[in-house]
Order: sequence, then structure tokens, then C-alpha cells
Amino acid sequence: MSGGAKPGEYVLFTVSDTGEGIPPDIVDKIFDPFLITEETGKGTGLGLATVKSIVESHGGFLSVESTVGQGTSFRVYLPSQHASATAEAKSGGVTFEKGNGEQILVVDDEAGLREITAATLEASGYRAIVAGDGTEALATYAKRRDEIAVVVTDMIMPFLDGAATIRALRKMRNDLPVIAISGTTESLDPSLRVDSFISKPFTSEALLKAISAALHR
Repeated sequence: MSGGAKPGEYVLFTVSDTGEGIPPDIVDKIFDPFLITEETGKGTGLGLATVKSIVESHGGFLSVESTVGQGTSFRVYLPSQHASATAEAKSGGVTFEKGNGEQILVVDDEAGLREITAATLEASGYRAIVAGDGTEALATYAKRRDEIAVVVTDMIMPFLDGAATIRALRKMRNDLPVIAISGTTESLDPSLRVDSFISKPFTSEALLKAISAALHR
């Protein structure tokens, strides 16, 4: 999983669970788009592909260790701020839109993806708060509505999907900036009035540009 690794200074963080683990015969394929290991209807198979896309767009890489019956650990390596600045100066690389401490609510039922998304936002000058599904998102927004500037939500989630979540949020604040993300090709209901729609897998550049546009509309 770490074939894209290059010499340099990296910041490492780990996301682990104590779940069922990943069978050895598919562990090398888990970052492939549309690989679904959950029950039918509970995922698009794009969560880990999106994580990989975001990490690589930052010049980072991932590794995974998993034991069936014990759980899985993902290690995410991102270039340190000093290393990133040096590489960008040498290569004239892409720069990303920076935040100014705005609070972004990230809603996704895939833990790895929402944590990577939150880390990307915080590394780019935003503050991030996460919710694992629509019901948690509504409770979080109700408590912190004066702090949250933008909501980034997946459209396919259990309990309360993205569309229902957005409609409920609109009742609390009609003009709330919302960015929808999804791995499906279904057209979005125009009545939801989202600021942007991002298809999975997406890059950090696409996410940051969408957030900047939503904040400055």
C-alpha cells in the first residue's frame, strides 16, 4: 500500500478499529473504486478510494494492517508542513484554498473518510467537527449553529440520508452553505439547493475549492 512513498519528513496518524478485520484475499484491493465489503445497500465502495485520492493529492501515502477477527489499522503519512513547502517551492506545485478558522461540519458514515476529510480541512486553516450520520449531524448543528459555517455531507448514509439531512438543516437555517458528496451518478434534487456537488473519489483540491466558493458566495 505504500508504493507511492518518497523520502522525506512525514506526519503519521493512525485510524484503527476492533471490528471483523479484512480477509487477506482482498486486503490488497480495498482502495480500488467500487469494491464493496459491506452488506448490499450500505456503501458505494468509494470511501477508501476517496481517502487514497485525498492523501495522494497532498503528496502522502497509506499503509494498512488487518487481522481477521481482531480489527484493522490504517496508517496515513502526510508530508510535514516544512516538507510540503519545500517540495512546492521546487516543483511549483498546486496550492490549495486556505481557511481562516471557519468551522466546517463533515458528515459521513465512513469513519476513515470523515477523519481524513477533517484532517485535510484542519491542515488548510479550517476547524472541523464530524458526525457519523444525519441524526448526529442535526444534533450537532442544533447545538453549534452559530459556529458552523459550511456543512459537507455524504448523500448515502444509514438512518437519515443526505437529502433528508439537508432538508432538516434548511429548516434551521435556510441559507446554510452545503456541499454534497456521493459516489453515485444519480442527479441531485434541485430543491436541496446545494452549493456544490463532489463525486467520489475526490481530491483535497476539489473539496477546498468547493468550500471556499461556498463561503464567498
